[in-house]
Amino acid sequence: MSGQNSLLISEAARDALNTWLDNARALKGAADNTVTAYQTDVLDFIAFLTTHHAEPQGLAPLARVTTSDMRSWMAHLRGHGTASRSMARKLSAVKSFYRWLAEREGFEPTAVLLARAPKFQKKLPRPLAEDAARAMIDTVAVQSREDWIGARDSAVITLLYGCGLRISEALGLEGRDLPLGESLRIIGKGGKERIVPVLPIARDAVQTYLNQCPFDIGPDDAVFRGARGGPLNPRLISKVTEQARLQLGLPATATPHAMRHSFATHLLAAGGDLRAIQELLGHASLSTTQAYTAVDEVHLMKVYEATHPKAKSG
Repeated sequence: MSGQNSLLISEAARDALNTWLDNARALKGAADNTVTAYQTDVLDFIAFLTTHHAEPQGLAPLARVTTSDMRSWMAHLRGHGTASRSMARKLSAVKSFYRWLAEREGFEPTAVLLARAPKFQKKLPRPLAEDAARAMIDTVAVQSREDWIGARDSAVITLLYGCGLRISEALGLEGRDLPLGESLRIIGKGGKERIVPVLPIARDAVQTYLNQCPFDIGPDDAVFRGARGGPLNPRLISKVTEQARLQLGLPATATPHAMRHSFATHLLAAGGDLRAIQELLGHASLSTTQAYTAVDEVHLMKVYEATHPKAKSG
């Protein structure tokens, strides 16, 4: 644990925080980036308490946190321009730490657990229309001066849309995953494993790229390669996607991640089961997947208003 804030808590509190982080990593399978965010958020909270009370925050002071302390912390965050979404994330981390700490130390964490984060409007996914998704795949294929690079970019985008992969998952494919079969084993966020079906169009796109790729791909090598042969940088896929959306006149929300959203939304619109889509996407919580239902409801309401006889009656 490093940083100025780590100096503002007692050794016992620091040990408790480290133990909690280790548990989150081992028992919940939290990714390294998530654990780092937890650590930063809780350290910032304890550092605030240290300054607020003008005394080191050991385990005993942490157990005495009051509703007034929580309100002061939230006001402090707001005063420093912290966005509502970030405040909600920080509060969630602190609550999670306190649930664990209260059970271990035997105190009542009510003041912390009852604190409410500011409301914020969740940004809904912005999927592409089906014809726009197809146009995106076709356009990235012809943007490069080298055919194999165009085939590579098209194959990556096809995997995002055709299999619902995250860009990191598509670029994480290795030679041992080849040749692609009817399904693919993916290790997603937090080491969560899932099996996704691979459509013939996705297999064909990858094979077309492999037939043209000038580099040998061993079992431990990345499937998708940069122009000089190293693993493909995800920023390059973002760049070619941006070029394609500008050429097609699509909005700024037409990103590589939007292709994954489109995969889920189009499945849902076609009658796909929400829990099955959750499994395909690798979401840990169904509530994350349910964000797509709001998008689909917009589509359904438009259809209803345009076609249902009762929609136009006075």
